[in-house]
Amino acid sequence: MSAVVRRWNDIAAWLERLIAMDLVQLLSRVGVASVFWLSGRTKVEGWLGVTDNAVGLFRDEYKLPLIDPGVAAHLAAWSEHLFPLLLVVGLGTRVSALALLGMTLVIQFFVYPDAWATHLSWAAPLLLLVARGAGAWSLDRRLGLA
Repeated sequence: MSAVVRRWNDIAAWLERLIAMDLVQLLSRVGVASVFWLSGRTKVEGWLGVTDNAVGLFRDEYKLPLIDPGVAAHLAAWSEHLFPLLLVVGLGTRVSALALLGMTLVIQFFVYPDAWATHLSWAAPLLLLVARGAGAWSLDRRLGLA
């Protein structure tokens, strides 16, 4: 092995020790949760009163197949509040990440198919959380959940 490759591998090993996976998992949880939480807040008045504008958005712009716009608006608003909260505290992380990943796929394929780069930036941390769980700084870990 050349000196350059050896040095590169030493630096990579140092970075792996420096940046704990638990930190990556925490930042993934909080980062992706903020995207969905902020989106959910645009759909409600008060705590969870779904607005007429949100229903109109699902009726006129999103146009999801097989689901009533009013039902879709309520499900989206509630999901965009519940699952991000669960992610932030790290409770039911894998299920919450799967739910938000499902929402991401619906948005990608039925609503904004040209926004794949944005959706990929959401999918990556969600897949990490599905695969690896919440990490040490979570209620999942505190409660002994995988």
